[in-house]
Amino acid sequence: MENINHLLVVFTAYVIAAGSPGPSTLRIMGVAMNHGRQAGLALAAGVISGSLFWGLSAATGVSALLARYAEALIILKIFGGIYLLYLAVRAARSAMTSDPVTSTGLTRAEPPPSTVALYRHGLIMHLANPKAVLAWIALVTLGLDAEASWHDVATILAGCAILSVTIFGGYALVFSTAPMIRLYRRARRGIEGVLAAIFGFAGLRLLLSRV
Repeated sequence: MENINHLLVVFTAYVIAAGSPGPSTLRIMGVAMNHGRQAGLALAAGVISGSLFWGLSAATGVSALLARYAEALIILKIFGGIYLLYLAVRAARSAMTSDPVTSTGLTRAEPPPSTVALYRHGLIMHLANPKAVLAWIALVTLGLDAEASWHDVATILAGCAILSVTIFGGYALVFSTAPMIRLYRRARRGIEGVLAAIFGFAGLRLLLSRV
């Protein structure tokens, strides 16, 4: 029972960390509303892969080694901040662009990027986030002690993997529903403007903060 309660604490912490609104979840929302379910799930798959990569790295001590060397995290922080600013610029350009209209007078949806491009986009976005590294280190420290076995490691990683698929995939599914897509079509420029502001703030904050 004590072990189950301990796992519940770890999994609750992961749900809060992964499910809280952030660049990854907001980007999944925007892509799902703009391009539909398949595109949202492709982006979510990249984010999930990045999250599990940092989870495996934390469990094997690689992330702790990165955190010990400030130079590595500084490089990661700079890359992540620049990438977020790149997303902000793209969202801002989208917000300033009028919707194309077909000959029938209807708004024509922008063609979605390829599945591979979206997956790569989600993967890079999460791998370039030094906060994800530190969050996983904290999570593994919380869930494992010096006497932890590989069974304990596998249990935590498997549970977090299931939660990761549920959370990020859930965002893609919920925000690709017809009501959400209609909302995006009506308020696309405003939504993209808000996303540009959030990505820009997050990028600058990451570049100017101490990891």
